[in-house]
Amino acid sequence: MKPIIGQIAYRALILGLLALLTLSCVLALGFGSASLSPTQVGGIVLDQLGFSVNGNWSQGQQQIVWLIRAPRVLLGALVGAGLAMVGSALQAVTRNPLADPHLLGVSSGAALGAVVVVMYLGRFAGDLSLPLAAFIGALGSMLLVLNLANRQGRLASDRLLLAGVAVSFVLMALVNLLLYIGDPHAAGSVMFWMLGGLGLARWELLAVPAICVLAGFVLLLTLARPLNALMSGEQTAVSLGYDTRKVRWQVFVCCSLLTGVLVSQAGAIGFVGLMLPHLARYLVGAEHRRLIPVSALLGALFLVWVDVAARTLIAPQDLPIGIATAALGGIFFVVLLRRG
Repeated sequence: MKPIIGQIAYRALILGLLALLTLSCVLALGFGSASLSPTQVGGIVLDQLGFSVNGNWSQGQQQIVWLIRAPRVLLGALVGAGLAMVGSALQAVTRNPLADPHLLGVSSGAALGAVVVVMYLGRFAGDLSLPLAAFIGALGSMLLVLNLANRQGRLASDRLLLAGVAVSFVLMALVNLLLYIGDPHAAGSVMFWMLGGLGLARWELLAVPAICVLAGFVLLLTLARPLNALMSGEQTAVSLGYDTRKVRWQVFVCCSLLTGVLVSQAGAIGFVGLMLPHLARYLVGAEHRRLIPVSALLGALFLVWVDVAARTLIAPQDLPIGIATAALGGIFFVVLLRRG
């Protein structure tokens, strides 16, 4: 797909998306069961950052914005950016436009790892227990899908989606079995990872996903040229001197790590990695040095506002964010199929 904008317009797009994301994060802090004006939100944020600001807000409102909503909004931006990058990379390395961590069973594997830790293993590695188990589950499920889709030493993209759906069903059956035979009280809390949500976000938990998303962004950018070559076919990539097996392994491990860490923090949120890369390709084309940053920014924007809707539609309760993304993603999936 050819880009529809030039280099100058691309830079303007990046700056515009960054500004829009910053504004969206500030505005999102005002939504919820207790609404606040943008002026109040801006004043609270500036006050927490060390600037002396006098405003008409209470101590309770300040704690709601800074301790509850701010980490939630930032986690939403990180999860959206990370899943969109994962989708972009998987669609390139598998040459399948429907590749997505949710559809390929990677999210289900990460959810299984998280459930095992919460209900059976406990904090065997401290704060890293949940991300580590989710990463192992995500990587294991991805390897299983790739093995099933492999045909005579080549990755058959036409079998990839079917293998992903099959593995996802099996893994979710295991999750449901563990929930059924486990402690009913613990099983209730595990529903968070089944439906997805940002309600558990805390400042002290943001470091691991932030570092992983940043590292994944840098790694995928360094792999942009090999990804471009793989999009043109394996023979093309080999003729250009790329070790396709090594590139695929790097991408698969990176995507498994990102998906596992993000699922451990926000649950299984589907279809973000399917929708946003296609929108980014429509704007800037399929060149991955352009595609990955735009996908990340669009993913962050998308999930920030989906979370706003989840907080406000049935306030004071939260709608699980995975329900909203699944509904939107299902419609998008049907549109892709109808367009061929």
